[in-house]
Amino acid sequence: MSLKNIRLEVMQAIEPKVQGFMDSFLIPIDEIWQPSDFLPDSQNDNFFAETEQIREEAKELGYDFWVTLVADTITEEALPTYESWLMDVEGIDQHSGKENGWSKWVRAWTAEENRHGDVLNKYLYLSGRVNMREVEITTQHLISDGFDIGTDRDPYKNFVYTSFQELATNISHKRVGKMARQKGNVLLGKMCSIIAGDEMRHHLAYREFVKTILGEDPNGMIEAFADMMKKKIVMPAHFLRESGDSIGTAFEQFSDCAQRLGVYTAQDYIEILRKLNDYWEVGNLRGLSEQAEKARDYLMKLPERLQRISERMQFGQDQYKFKWVEANGML
Repeated sequence: MSLKNIRLEVMQAIEPKVQGFMDSFLIPIDEIWQPSDFLPDSQNDNFFAETEQIREEAKELGYDFWVTLVADTITEEALPTYESWLMDVEGIDQHSGKENGWSKWVRAWTAEENRHGDVLNKYLYLSGRVNMREVEITTQHLISDGFDIGTDRDPYKNFVYTSFQELATNISHKRVGKMARQKGNVLLGKMCSIIAGDEMRHHLAYREFVKTILGEDPNGMIEAFADMMKKKIVMPAHFLRESGDSIGTAFEQFSDCAQRLGVYTAQDYIEILRKLNDYWEVGNLRGLSEQAEKARDYLMKLPERLQRISERMQFGQDQYKFKWVEANGML
């Protein structure tokens, strides 16, 4: 049987469990927060006073912070790319004419994620600290350029990627929120923290998908995990660019900002891998094929190897001038 057929059979076999995952890891629409819960109400007479408070509090936040927050926002707003990518994954069937658990999950996950870019975009607009037109151009570029995260239509690789990436975004949003609170910006801190909470729930779900697949096809799943780590987990915004620039040129500069701030670092990448290895009990897998055993051994040795590499890594210390944000953080 071909690799593709095995993947499809496994996806179909565990599809009845997806509703349970949705009940455990997603929140009903009528109960979950909405962007308007955090932002000034334009129908309220206090709208301008509350907006002025946002603008004043925003003045306390530095240049690297704004670059990181803008890039986080743009990454969240490229959601149409992520949904269309996941809807094309093998086994996520939206065309069979019957209700499919996997396609229901992708739509519901997208609906929750959509609120993140929405609330952050509106906050940036009200803050008066960034060039919104340049931000919007970058967002349009990122959606138009698409992305290639090295997963093809393989559900195993895609679920490894999302397990890893959702935890990475949880870390980033959580730390940005903490920094905002330390500067007295309670509102932004609260927004970023609640977004981080969503990302954690989504990470736990995708982590569970992989664990369930390991129970059905351990050889295929562990080989897919190793393959993804050999390619490296690239960020969804790795094609980031500003107006007039070529594809991907802004991403490295943004990464340096995030590294300088300590928002997301090479050490975080290593720790996420360690956590996934532990949760999926990679070191305890037995009865594997010869190829899968090699994949397991590679994954178990990889954190220490990456640790040695990270100790020699250097990143840019100079502030790159983004078109999104002026050098002093103000327009």
